[in-house]
Amino acid sequence: MTAGFLDQMARSSAARVAEAKARTPGSELRARVLDTPPPPPLVLSPEGFDLIAESKLRSPAAGRLAAESAGSLEELTARALSYARGGAAAVSILTEPTRFDGALAHLEAAARAVRVPAMRKDFLVDPYQVLEARAAGAGGVLVILRMLSSDTVRALIDCARELGMFVLLEAFDESDIERACSIIEALGASGGPPLLLGLNCRDLDTLRVVPGRLEALAPRLPANARRVAESGVGSPQDAARVAAAGYDLALVGSALMTDDSPADLVHAMLAAGRAAKRGASRPAESAKPESAAIESASGPLRAAQRGAS
Repeated sequence: MTAGFLDQMARSSAARVAEAKARTPGSELRARVLDTPPPPPLVLSPEGFDLIAESKLRSPAAGRLAAESAGSLEELTARALSYARGGAAAVSILTEPTRFDGALAHLEAAARAVRVPAMRKDFLVDPYQVLEARAAGAGGVLVILRMLSSDTVRALIDCARELGMFVLLEAFDESDIERACSIIEALGASGGPPLLLGLNCRDLDTLRVVPGRLEALAPRLPANARRVAESGVGSPQDAARVAAAGYDLALVGSALMTDDSPADLVHAMLAAGRAAKRGASRPAESAKPESAAIESASGPLRAAQRGAS
């Protein structure tokens, strides 16, 4: 995903918004949304580490992630259910159609099937798309800092919070993190659904995961936002690594989409991440048994060590 790619996605997203507004005016969509029950809340574990498990048929970095036969609504819904059974705190559903083969129908089907919140992952540029997400049953949305003005970011956050939805702000580098800190500080302790701050460690020019970026920039993430590790988390060992670095959640996509037993992989990653959190909270000499817990959780799943999200 180059910066040019983000610009292209922003233009495509704006065109989709214009078409959607022509079909359904914003006032009509808002009235429909305000008449629906609230979404399920994002509930995070007291053990300090959680997963947002992602369903996507394709990515620009990895290409097709599911066989054509696995792209049906039934298959996608079954995968979302397996994520929830494995213990995921939320499911992330791609709705971008041109490069990710996503659709709002995928989000709607997943949201109906699971009892955890479903997050719309797309290149949102207008609060109207937050209303679309809530109308489809979503309980959260992704907001990409790099492609939006601060005013638009704030408008998207305000709309989501009004509707009881959590927000995952996505940063790519120190500059994005600084912007996020300013936005979070301006919001203050307003309560409401969680505001998460994710760091995507993919290089925007090469699409490759940058080794060590998650750990290097973790200290710059604000303490008053839940921290999410994005990309490069594909195994229990990876989950333990980012949890030990201070991340509260990981967003995992490609590894789960290509695994034959995604519920088992979710469970193993959670076990490893939570073991690492427990180890990080104790003196080093008393934390040694945790390595055995991580090894036990990851043993059956060593083949799952691939890039994610």
